[in-house]
Amino acid sequence: MLHSLLFLITSFSLFLTSIMSPKSKPSAATAMSVLELPDLVLECILEKLPPEGLCRMASVCTSLRDGCVSDHLWRKHMEGKWGGIFGAAAAREWECFIASRKELSFLNGEKLQKGVVGYLWGLIRSGLSGGGGRRRSSFTAVDSVMSKYLALESGKFWFPAQVYNRENGHVGFMLSCYDAMLSYDRKTDTFNARYPAHGARPSAIESGVTWDRLRAPFVHTSSHDLHISDCLHDLHPEDHIEIQWRRNKEFPYGWWYGVIGHLETCDGNASYCRCHDSDTVVLEFRQYTPGSLWRAKFINRREHREEGNETDGFYGGIRKLRGEEEISMWKKLWPAQVLQ
Repeated sequence: MLHSLLFLITSFSLFLTSIMSPKSKPSAATAMSVLELPDLVLECILEKLPPEGLCRMASVCTSLRDGCVSDHLWRKHMEGKWGGIFGAAAAREWECFIASRKELSFLNGEKLQKGVVGYLWGLIRSGLSGGGGRRRSSFTAVDSVMSKYLALESGKFWFPAQVYNRENGHVGFMLSCYDAMLSYDRKTDTFNARYPAHGARPSAIESGVTWDRLRAPFVHTSSHDLHISDCLHDLHPEDHIEIQWRRNKEFPYGWWYGVIGHLETCDGNASYCRCHDSDTVVLEFRQYTPGSLWRAKFINRREHREEGNETDGFYGGIRKLRGEEEISMWKKLWPAQVLQ
């Protein structure tokens, strides 16, 4: 791949030389070198390279290194691959992670992985060791976007996100979304998920979690804290919602999908419906059969905080879904059969 990249750049250099000197035939001796390319041209070329290509180019010479590891280039790769699941909580975890590993001592004595991760770690370590030359802060910074990308790719950085239908779609977790700490497995392109402990139980760990079951948290509320609802007076029939629910007080909350229903006294006719004027709000979980214990829950929009018992569980904060993308994601996860 490196030879192909160098050939591409050399060919482009010859092309530029022929344009600037149309009367003279370009030769290898008179052609522009890679380093003589205009900055804008070189940057355009580097922007086309994948992470492994950038790493290989960075190993060509020290002059190319700073450009290949710049935050500007890596931010695009970071957003393209990790943007959908790397949210504010993960960013805070990253800050703590790098604060305790400024010298990357956690890599000492470990065998480097092959591929892009191995290349990138090799570059960082050689930069930190000095390599016989002066250190370059833009190259060796452990808090750079490149370092973040690499830490995620390597699986050595566990970060918080949320998992739909946890524990391989266990029926007891259908249409729910739970907080977890995630670690990426490059070999399978999946994740390991470590869920918060349930009371005295140890943390549950699930492997093989696919990308389509992940999301970044939409709220900053911890899974052990009650989310303060700010939408209770704005709930109307057929609005889509997520509500916190936990089995007992020792369990963490998960977010469960539901729809606002009509009161029994309402026939559902939109022209005459006044359900939104009532203090009573009907929460419907339509993945369960009518008459099921879990099909509906009634709350008071003026006084609702956490309510429930050890039999039915405890219902907490509510967030209204306002984007079609969020709603469509839940619909994709709809169970093949109605639950009892």
